[in-house]
Order: sequence, then structure tokens, then C-alpha cells
Amino acid sequence: MRIIPAIDLIGGNVVRLRGGDYNEKSQYSTSPLDVAKRFEDAGLRYLHLVDLDGAKGSGPMNLKTLETIASNTKLVIDYGGGIKEKSHLVSAIDAGANEVSLGSIVVKKWDDVTSWIDEFRNRIILSADARNGYIAVSGWQESTEMPVVDFIARCHSKGFSKVISTDISRDGMLTGPSFSLYRDIMEKVPGIKVVASGGVSSREDLVRLAEDGLDGAIVGKAYYEGRITLEELREVDDAC
Repeated sequence: MRIIPAIDLIGGNVVRLRGGDYNEKSQYSTSPLDVAKRFEDAGLRYLHLVDLDGAKGSGPMNLKTLETIASNTKLVIDYGGGIKEKSHLVSAIDAGANEVSLGSIVVKKWDDVTSWIDEFRNRIILSADARNGYIAVSGWQESTEMPVVDFIARCHSKGFSKVISTDISRDGMLTGPSFSLYRDIMEKVPGIKVVASGGVSSREDLVRLAEDGLDGAIVGKAYYEGRITLEELREVDDAC
């Protein structure tokens, strides 16, 4: 299982939200590059970079930060937030993203997105974020009536091979991942690679996710709040 530290961006700063609430924001650094270099120096290989400004806006707003990190580290970066057109996807790749997460756009522009899959198959990840078991979009500000597992199954049938799924109620809460959600996805959508996001609070959570067969686990607030050290992240990454 891959350990994937997260950097969430608002106004160019490193932040974390609680339960997806933009009014419940904690700021941890004004230098995303410094934070990314700490991850790289610790021996970690991946980075989950989230443009929270873009998620609420009309397009990506932190591509310069993406470019800076990609140009100054060797981290494998997945970038998400604000991808609302094909041109945004291309711009993120051009700025250095190895993979781009597609969330709201998959719901709102289904026909467009499914027509891009062959061209970008190895560069896109489905972002399926859920509140109370249903997909939420637009920076988690809008709920839908689509059950998250059904949505993932539909996307997998069209060619998505990897999904990052966040249980929004757990994100930034340090209450543990949604183990049952991930088991349900893997049981009902066999073959898709699942990356857990939200709620990781300890090294033990990561070990349990690895034992459950997750492809990756995103770690954010647990690191920033000192619940997990970089050394522990590296140890789990090496062991898995």
C-alpha cells in the first residue's frame, strides 16, 4: 500500500478542513514547497495536492504551486480541485501533475469525461467523495442522490481504474478511516484500485488499511497535528 501525504491549499497556504467545512480551517504553513520537501527528504514518494480554492471556484487556482513543487522535487503528484474542463486537465498535467483527480466534473459532464478516458487513461483518477453514503460535489458543498458505491461501479465500467474516496464526515476529524466503506467498494467493484482518504489518525489505521488490501492511503491532519511522524509514515510505506 502506498502512503500518500496530503497538502491542501487555500490562498497558497497549507491548510486542513474539518469535515469538509471551509469555515473550520487550520493553517499549517505558508510554504507548500517546504512541506513537500520534508516529505521527500523523509523518503516518501507520493503527494496528494488539493486545490481547495479551485474546488469552489471556476477552475484550478494553484497551478503555480503545483509547478513549483513538481519542478523542485521528484514526488509523484496527484492533483485535484477545480478541474471543470478538458483544458484544466491538460493544464494540470502540463504543470507537473502525474495524475489528476476528477470529481465534480464526472457528475456534471459525464459524456465529456467518458470521451477523454482513452486519451488520459493512465493520468486520471476518479475522486468519489461521500457524505452519508452519497456523492458530494463542488468542494463538498453540494450533495447528490447518487450512492457512492453505485457511482464508482458505473465509472469503473467506463474505464476508471483507480478511485480516491473520502468519507467527508471523517475528513480532518482524526476519528479513523471509513473501513466499511472501502471494504464495500472493493467487494462490489472488484478490480478497481482504492485509495483511502479521510480520518486516518494513527499508524495502526494505516496498517489496518494495508491489511484490508487498499492501494493507497492519504494522510493529512494526523501528520500535521503530530499524531503520526514522518518516520512512522516511511516505516509503514516500506513495510507495505
